[in-house]
Amino acid sequence: MHLAESTWTDVAAADVDLAVLPVGSTEQHGPHAPLGTDTIAAETVAEAGADRWDREVLVAPSIPVGVAEEHRAFAGTMWVTPDTFRSYVREAVASLGEHGVERVVLVNGHGGNVDALREVAGDLTRAGEVYVVPFTWFDEVEDGPMGHAGPLETAVVQHVAPDLLREDRLEDAAAGAAEGWGEWVGAVNLAFDSDEFSENGVVGDPRDASPARGADLIDAAADALVAVLEAIEQREPGSGSPA
Repeated sequence: MHLAESTWTDVAAADVDLAVLPVGSTEQHGPHAPLGTDTIAAETVAEAGADRWDREVLVAPSIPVGVAEEHRAFAGTMWVTPDTFRSYVREAVASLGEHGVERVVLVNGHGGNVDALREVAGDLTRAGEVYVVPFTWFDEVEDGPMGHAGPLETAVVQHVAPDLLREDRLEDAAAGAAEGWGEWVGAVNLAFDSDEFSENGVVGDPRDASPARGADLIDAAADALVAVLEAIEQREPGSGSPA
C-alpha cells in the first residue's frame, strides 16, 4: 500500500503495522546520471521488497534530500545538516507511529545518510514506540565496489529510468572519473568533498553498467529487504528482541 496514493480511510481500514520509508538524496551523479539517482534506487528497492512481501506493508513517501554536503561543488546538489536530517526522519517515523505503525525499515540509497540513520533508528527504538532499522540497499549486493555514479548506480538507472540516463555522456563520465572514493594516506582519507579526487564527481567506470546488471542488483536488494521485513516482524517495539 502506497501511503501517498491512499486515502486516510484506506489506511485506517488496512490497519498496517509495518512500513518501509525510502530515504535518498538529491546530489550530483556525474554528467550522465540524474541528481535523484539515490532516491530512485531507494524507492525501487522499497517497492520491490514490498511487492515480494506476502503480507501488507505500507510504503511511505520518500525523503529526497539527505546528508550530501560532500557533493556541494557540483551544481544542483542539495543537502541538510545531519541534525536537521535526523530530526526530519525521527519526526516522520514518529508520525507513522501515531497511526499504529510499530515497525519501520528505512530503505536508504545514499552513503552519506548511513551514520545519521543508524543513530536515529537507535534513538527511536530505545524510546519504545516504534522499532526501526536502517537498510542500505548497496550493502546487500555483491557486485564489486559501490563507487559513485559508477557501474552499479548507472545500471540501476538504466534498468529503472532509462530515459533519465544520458547514454551519450558515458565516455565523458568515465574520462573524468576517479578509481576509488577519497584521497588516502594509509587508513586516513584526506578528502572531505568529492571534487577533491574526482574531476566530474564519478567514481568507477559507468561504461560497465547494463540494464540487466541493474535488474540483478534490484532483485538481490529486494530479496535482502524481504529478509529484514521477516525479521523485524518478530520484534516487539520497546524491547529490540523477538516477540
